[in-house]
Amino acid sequence: MNNQYRRQRRPRTRDEREYDEFLHHIREEREETSNFAKTLLTFVLGVCCMLIFGFWFVQNDALVISIFGEDSIVTKQILAIGNAIKTHTRSSNGWSIFGRQQNILLLGVDSNGEGTDMWKGTRSDTIIVLNIDPASHSVNAISIPRDSKVYIAGNHGVDKVNAAHAYGGIETAKKTIEDTLGIKINRYICVHDDAVKEVVDALGGVPIYVEKKMNYDDFSGKLHIHLTPGHHVLTGQEAVGYLRFRHDGLGDIGRTQRQQWFLRGFLSRLQSPQTIAKIPELVNIAKTYVKTDMSVYELSQLAALAKGFDEGNIQIAMLPGAPNSKGGISYWILDPDKVQDVVNRLIYREDALPEKGGQLVGGIIYTQSQLSQATALKTQLNNLGYTVNMMQLNTLPHTQFIAHNSKVSNYFYQNLKEKIPAISKTQYVYDPMKYYCVGNSDFTIVLSNK
Repeated sequence: MNNQYRRQRRPRTRDEREYDEFLHHIREEREETSNFAKTLLTFVLGVCCMLIFGFWFVQNDALVISIFGEDSIVTKQILAIGNAIKTHTRSSNGWSIFGRQQNILLLGVDSNGEGTDMWKGTRSDTIIVLNIDPASHSVNAISIPRDSKVYIAGNHGVDKVNAAHAYGGIETAKKTIEDTLGIKINRYICVHDDAVKEVVDALGGVPIYVEKKMNYDDFSGKLHIHLTPGHHVLTGQEAVGYLRFRHDGLGDIGRTQRQQWFLRGFLSRLQSPQTIAKIPELVNIAKTYVKTDMSVYELSQLAALAKGFDEGNIQIAMLPGAPNSKGGISYWILDPDKVQDVVNRLIYREDALPEKGGQLVGGIIYTQSQLSQATALKTQLNNLGYTVNMMQLNTLPHTQFIAHNSKVSNYFYQNLKEKIPAISKTQYVYDPMKYYCVGNSDFTIVLSNK
């Protein structure tokens, strides 16, 4: 066919280009925040697993004496802790200790440099509200973008939410988030950035198979990553680089996978016999780099819960909003109505009645390598009575099931997993902003290269 008869592609207008950039920024912010949230949650639960192992150890008098000696000061201290735990009336499972729903604030705080107080004047660049419901034995997590524009409690005016901790510490951060979301924060756990490095070094490194060459230097951020492919026992600094590396073709998809591989290596190291002798050092690290108002017993029960966590049963959402950089400052402008929708769903556990198949529209977003899986999934959904729209993209975040409105209840999701086992291990995300959506669908299943 002659060129003159070929259909000419209409040049995009300036508004269309800006809209594309806007969507790209939203998706990057959403994926970045989701992955930071998952990293912090994974590490906190890993530390909880370490604590429960420690609680078992300190109650084993004979084992403590055989390792540290009968007259050792360390032995006496450990046995005292063990006796205190033994005399405490404990429930048969971790849920009943919380009694009712609890909102636990998880903060990952940065550093102001060497020689400074790590808990004063530091920003909280990772913010998660974890809701634990003993009645349903379930956990929900709301991730709050660090650039969210809010009113800082204590008459500090309008600023980014991550500045609240810098203004007035944990109490100001708690009050700011309570006021913003209209909820009560019952407990908090603050983890300093250096915690990962120190814990890994104390354990003697974490065994990891590095799947590719990783080279990256950020001199201003003092981040230097230089890893070669193959089996390694990563030092604390190398582990930080491994977890933060995202400068390859996979971006956040690859980093999410590495977080999961790191957790496996981390837990295997915790279970080794050599860890027993390092418990006093690990306890000291926790005292230095983890700050919380939870009692030792409450932490032990949270650790017990961590053993039974199933990622597919944890509902996760990022507070809905849109980026805005007017005035030279980049903010995430929260959408009040949709934020309330997220809070009602994940904190107050409001769940809609299940919808019939024909009343919901599903979407499938997939990469080229997942075409056959996407086609099979569409057939299964069609057979269940759902209308399904499909869209192919070159790159995607990790595989997810995304609910876009309250009609897609948790009951609906659990029921759908029973009928379609292929989605049983997908991460559940509540996203009323429809950042990943096909044809105004009520729910979207994302099939990545993972």
